Formats: sequence, C-alpha cells, structure tokens
Amino acid sequence: MNKTITGIFLLFSVLLYSQNKGTVSGIVLDKEFENAALPFANVFIKGTSIGTTTDFDGKYELKADAGIYTLVFSFIGYKTIEIPKIQIKKGENTIVNQLLSASEGVSLNEIQITGSVSKESESALLTEQRKATSIEQKIGAEELNRKGVSDVAAALTKTTGISKEEGSGNVFVRGLGDRYNITTLNGLPLPSNNPSKKNIDLGIFSTDIVEFIGIDKTYAVKNYGDFAGANVNIASKNYKGTGFLEIGVGTGANSEAISQSNFYLNDGPNYSGFYTKSYPNYPLSNYNFTTSWDREKANSPINGSVSIKGGESFNIGQDTRVNIFAVGSFDNGYSYKQGVSRGSVNVNGVARKDYDFTSYAYNTNTTLMSNIGATHKNQSLKYNGLYINSTSQKQDEYYGTVDIFDYAPEGGAFLQRATFERTELIVHQLLGEHTINDAFDVNWGASYNFVKNAVPNRRQNILTPDNWDNPEGPKSFQQTNNASDNHRFYQDLEEEEIAANFSTIYKFGKNETDEYKGKLTVGYSGRFKTVDFKATQFNLRINTRVDQPFVENIYNLDAYFNQANLNANLFSIETFRGNVSQANALSPQTFGGPQDIHAGYISVEYIISPKLTAVAGTRAEQINQTINWDTSLSSGSSKLDELEILPMISLKYEVNEQQNLKFAASKSYTLPQYIERALFQFVGATQSSVGNPNLYASTDYNADVKWEYFPKSNEIIALGVFGKTIQNPINEVVINSASNDISYVNSGDIATVVGAEFEIRKTLLNNNTKLTAGFNSSYMYTNQQLDKEKVINETSAAGYGISVDFTNTEDKLSGASDLLLNADISFEREFNNQKSLQATIAYNYFSDRIFALGTEGKGNLVDQGSGSLDFILKSKLSEKLGLNISAKNILNPTIERVQETQNVIVSSFKKGINLKLSLSYTF
Repeated sequence: MNKTITGIFLLFSVLLYSQNKGTVSGIVLDKEFENAALPFANVFIKGTSIGTTTDFDGKYELKADAGIYTLVFSFIGYKTIEIPKIQIKKGENTIVNQLLSASEGVSLNEIQITGSVSKESESALLTEQRKATSIEQKIGAEELNRKGVSDVAAALTKTTGISKEEGSGNVFVRGLGDRYNITTLNGLPLPSNNPSKKNIDLGIFSTDIVEFIGIDKTYAVKNYGDFAGANVNIASKNYKGTGFLEIGVGTGANSEAISQSNFYLNDGPNYSGFYTKSYPNYPLSNYNFTTSWDREKANSPINGSVSIKGGESFNIGQDTRVNIFAVGSFDNGYSYKQGVSRGSVNVNGVARKDYDFTSYAYNTNTTLMSNIGATHKNQSLKYNGLYINSTSQKQDEYYGTVDIFDYAPEGGAFLQRATFERTELIVHQLLGEHTINDAFDVNWGASYNFVKNAVPNRRQNILTPDNWDNPEGPKSFQQTNNASDNHRFYQDLEEEEIAANFSTIYKFGKNETDEYKGKLTVGYSGRFKTVDFKATQFNLRINTRVDQPFVENIYNLDAYFNQANLNANLFSIETFRGNVSQANALSPQTFGGPQDIHAGYISVEYIISPKLTAVAGTRAEQINQTINWDTSLSSGSSKLDELEILPMISLKYEVNEQQNLKFAASKSYTLPQYIERALFQFVGATQSSVGNPNLYASTDYNADVKWEYFPKSNEIIALGVFGKTIQNPINEVVINSASNDISYVNSGDIATVVGAEFEIRKTLLNNNTKLTAGFNSSYMYTNQQLDKEKVINETSAAGYGISVDFTNTEDKLSGASDLLLNADISFEREFNNQKSLQATIAYNYFSDRIFALGTEGKGNLVDQGSGSLDFILKSKLSEKLGLNISAKNILNPTIERVQETQNVIVSSFKKGINLKLSLSYTF
C-alpha cells in the first residue's frame, strides 16, 4: 500500500513541473453538414511534430512552448487551412475554432498525424457501439459528469435495464442480482469486499477514476463465464491530452441528517475512516475493553469533499509518447433514517419483531489512483495503481418488541447496534498491446488484487422492561434470553488474487481493397484467489439467577458492563466456543480456501457479406473451489470441481450506415459463493443466515435481438428484446428453523426472464445553446419454479437436511422489477471568455421487486416501487474556475418494504435530499 501511495504522489510532483507551457484548443466544424462537428480532422503546428486529430465532438487541444506559430487544419477531401500568427502564452489557453469545406478537387499535400479519440465523450462511445459486432453499452465520463453521478453504482442505474439495491452498491441487471453479474477493471477481475457478496461494492468507486463503464449484457468468450446478467467493466482514466492540474473542494448536506438537533455516532472511529481495533488481551477473564458501549455526539453533519487530479502527455524522441494521470480524493457523507422495522410477519400478519428505529450513519471514501502509459510505434504498455479506503459507521437504535411470542411481547425493549466497517482495496495492473505486423496482434494483462474488509468491535445490546407486563417501566437485563444479545464482534475478510489475460489476434482473407474479412482470436484467462475469513464474537452472558439492577440510563451502559460488575458475577464473558475454561475459546470461527479458474477460448469474426458479420466462439473453464470451515456449528470442507464449455454466437446486419440489427446467443453459468456454501452463521440485528455446503452451480442460456439507429454522432434510437433460461437457479430463502434463518438453495429446476429495452438520445438544439434529451426503459417478465421437495431431497442426500416450505410453487425472481425508467434533459450554453453553463434534470424509477421469497404461507417481502429526481447545475465561471450545484432525490419518497398476502409494512423510512456545492480550479 505504501508503495502505491508513494508512486501516486511522485506522479503529482511530475505534474507540478509541467506547467511552463501553453495550450491552443478549439472545435473544427464541417461546413458541408450544417456546421456539425468534424471528427478525425488533423490539427498541427507547422514546422513541428506537434499535432493531433479532433475527437468525435470535433474538439482538439495542443500543447507547446510559448511563441507565435502557424496552425494547420486539414481533412481528406477538404481544403487545408493555415492560420498564421497564433500566439501561445505560457500557462494560458488560446482558442482557435475553424470551419472546413470541401476541396472541389484540389489535391492535398496532407501531413498524416496520429491521434487518439477520447472514450469519455458520448458521441465517441456511440460511434464505437455502432461499429461493434457485439451488443454492448457504455457510459462515459462526459455523460456521468453531465448527470452529476459520483460513483459507479449510481452510474449504472442511468443505463437501460439496471437498478440498484437500496442501501448498498449492488446492482440488478435485467432483474438479476449480485450472483449473476461480474465486475472487472480494465478487463481484469476485481475481488469482493463483502463475505456475503460475489462482487465488490460499486459504490466505493468514485467516477473521478473512470473513463467509461462498459456493460456487456450478452456473453463474449473473452469474459469469464460466471455470468447471466452483465459483465461490468470499469475502464480507468487514460489521459492523453496536454498537461493540467485541477483542485476541487465541495460541501453539502442530507436533509434528514441536518434536521437533527443532535447527531450521534460510535466511540472509536475517526473522521478520516483510517481506523482499526483489535480485541484486548485476556478478554474472557477480565473486562479489558476500552471503547465505550455508549453513543457519542458527533460533529455537525455537514458533508465534505476534496480532490486533486492531473495529467500530462509528452514525447520522448519521435516515436515514443508517455501519458500520465493521477487522482486523489476524499469524500464523506452523513445520513439519517427514521421509521419502522419488523423483519417479517407471520401468516396472521403479526410481527415477531416490531421496532421503531433510528439510524445515524457516516461514510467516507478515500481514493488514490495513478496510471502511466507509454506508446512506442505499434507497441504500448500501461500501469494502473489503485488504492481505496471506504468506511461505513452506523449507530442503529430500535425501540419496541424483540419477540412477540416470548421476549418483551408487550414492547418497551431497546436494541442498540454500533457498527464500523472498513474496506481497503489495492490493485496493481500491467497491460500490453502489441502490433506484430499488419495481420497479427498480441494483447495481455496481469493484475494483483488485495482486499481487506474489517468489522472491528461491533457492539450490540438488548435491554427489556424488568417486568414485561409493564413496558414503560424500568429497564434491566433480568429478562435476557440469549448470551449473544449483548456482544462485541470482530471480523476480518482478506481476499488475495492474481489474474492474467492473454490473447492473440490473426487477421485473414484480404480482399481487393486490402481489407481483412476475418479475424481469429485465441486466448487464455486465469484467476487464482484465496479467501480467508475470521470472526470472533464475545458474548456477555447475563446471570439471570441473581437480581439484576435497574439500568437508569439506556445510553450509559458503561455503568453496567465493567470490571466491578464482572467481579460481582452479574455477567460473564464467553465466545461461541465457550468461556475461559475451554482451550479453544479464543479460536476464531473461520472459512475460506483457494479458488482457481483456468480458461481457454477461441473465436472467429468474419465478414460474410458487406452487410453481414458474424462472431462465433467457445470458452472452456476449469473451476476448482475448495472451502474449509471451522465454526461453532461444525468443521468440514466442500469441494467444487467443474468443467464448463461455453459457446456463443453474435451476428450483425448493417441495414445502412446508420442502422444495425444484432443478434447474440450464449451459454454461461452461475457459481455459488464461499459464504453460501460454508456452514457458518451470520447473526444480524433482525435476521441471521447460514450456508449450504450442497449448493451447486446454475446453468444459463441467453439470447438477445437488438435494432440500433444512429441519426447523428451523438444520437441513438434502439430497441431490443432478450430472454434467459436458468437451470437450477439459486435463491436466498427463509428455512424451517427455530430462528427462521436465511439460507441458499437451488430452489427449482427452471427460471425464465423475458424482456424488452428501449433507448433514445436526441439533440433538440445544437448551436450556442444545446438542448439534449434522453430516455430509456426496460420491461421484464420473470418466473421461476419453487420446489421444496427438490431442496429437501438434494440437501438430505448430502447429510445437511435443509427444509423449506415455499408459499408459492412459482414466483418472480428476487430483485427483478417489471419496469425500469430513466429520463434526462440537459441544457448547455457557451459564452465568451471560456464561460459556460450546463443544467441537467434526471429521473429514475423502478417498479415493485421481491426482496425475499415467502415461505410457510407468508407473502413475499416486496420493495415498493420508487422514483428519484435529481437536478445538476455546472458552470465555468472562467477558463480556470468551475462551480457545481446538485440536488439529489428531490422528491424524497418514503422507501417501503411490504409483506404481500398479509399486506403489512415491514420497513419504512426516508433517505432525504442530498445537496452539494463544489468548486474546482484548473492550473
């Protein structure tokens, strides 16, 4: 980690020395097409090797020493224009816009300049989508900036058919959740930061590091086969322009949090989020814990952010170009929720747990990233380094009934849970692209990932009325039922992974115009990871055989949990394995092991006719996963050894230069996760879960048809239909147990997803004032068989005997909304003196979706449909100074979870409106 941080700050120091030049920039327009932007036009400084090509928006930028130059604009078939006496001043930007017209047969002595196109712009990504044989979708930094998106999870919800799970960075793609998706960074896999999730929380990735996000909803053999929803690939910034350095600061607030006269958090964690805590020596025989049980008053809940980023490009000799980019940022945010929490209700509509709750939360995100790339003739190398420290601190307080049947049934109980969670992610990547000759390319990449997720010193207490018949009476621990009701919990998850990609591309079948008709790709992918999970929980067992004193103040529990009361035998300290008398009492509960995947693939792309192109291929993956566990429930191991053969085909029919018809079909699989197969019990405030060692992979069949129309470079109209069949789908269900634990099962034989997607982006005005609008929607039908006999038979045969009693024999997929909508409209105006204004209104909506399937006659738990309206205002006050204002979740709807059949609200709260003001200054 220290090496990564040191390298990033060294890059910043390089940037500071690059500010002794000036720049010239502008837009090249095409007179032949109503002054539209002209991409790929050559712009260079006469008599030098300094030059570039315009991007898809017709924009260019050159950097040179201060002086007076002649600027040359050229394009094949157009008149070459020379503009003399252009003065470039040190540290300043000179604007030169140019209109080019047809050459009327004049022969051009054109100087060829090699340039690069920014994949941040909407028009560049749409052009790439139009040319691609496969069905793909990308959202770039330009669009993210326009819509005021701050993290990758939120970015994905702006695209067709994707929604986000409430309270997390996990996404649903076409109704398929975490287990069906895969996340990569520059094509290389990323580890998970959560033992119960397959993918890393996308909310921890700031869009500051993003050039574009690619969403492959159809399977391609270059991607790993553990896929049914989408492969989400984050492409990190790859800066290729002239040198810049930008500093930004911001402040804001959440309306719910700022409305609180007092805001409370936990003792221990600090403002920055760089905090850790281990349990003390001799924790069973003495009370040595130093952090308080009690909440503490926090600072005013004002959000803040600070960032610094910069980039530079320069030549070494005539054939080598070096690109550098680095970014460092820190963001924090406060939030507050107040509402009801009931977990679930029984068949009579009676809640077993029934709470009013308040939740205070504070999150931080620190991101450091750098990359350096070098291109020499037809060879390129690139290094990426990324460090993220993301934290979440919560003070959750519940008031009401712990258990209506036998635990404070009349209410009056108080449950407090103080949680701090920290994720550290370190990524190193080395990427190479090599053109051996005109027909042969070699591409490769290698990465080292390390993620550590820690929950240090989670604290929970449950107090009940001393007399259950008097819920408003004095509180004590006299009626405590379970040793784990009052505990301190310590968890560490470490995941370490090495991954590699290698592919060779051979082009064949030259035609009379020296263009290749075919492309053969042969490749290898490997990922080798180890998972190591450790958890220790210290239960403070209340001695109910002695008279327990009244607790005078529920927010002063340090007055009870201390050495004096331990000596007085009011409570004792033990782990799930026992107390100080057991030899292994302090041995943590563990699970983990290695997972190795070797994959080879081959594909052929061939132009069958001028209009029809086909890609066909297959991928073979050998998966070996070994899970070992040693918990309070049992110890054991489970092995998974699978060979998956995964064919695919993709067809593109080019109706004309503006329209495509595309088809894709494939086979893929869905692998169960470590925690889902380890016999380990996770205890939550209102719900617990336990693994199923007999869980096995699902098989997925996917098909898509899509029509695309590109009226202009930055416009699209698209309509697609898709279908998926999942054999032996995996579901999270409530099992028949005394504690109603959640487990994971292959719940039936077949699940089906059928849907349609529509997207339109249109420019309504395009002159000094630009008005654009976008809309996308997705409608889905999902269905799955639910077979309790299948679950009982398969798990009983393996000796674990999980029993479920589904309320319905078939149902929708969990997490799948029937309808998803996104709409936005943007206004842009450029003024003289480098001033501009941009305003965007964006709306997102998802319809009702199942959170958990119903069992034993109980209805499904359903998250009610909800919409979010955002307003973003961005302005350039001068060439160097920018001001941004945003208001997110303006409508602030009530977020509700309802149990169907019984028709009871089991969860309800408001998230609040998020307001932010930020300033940026570019040197």
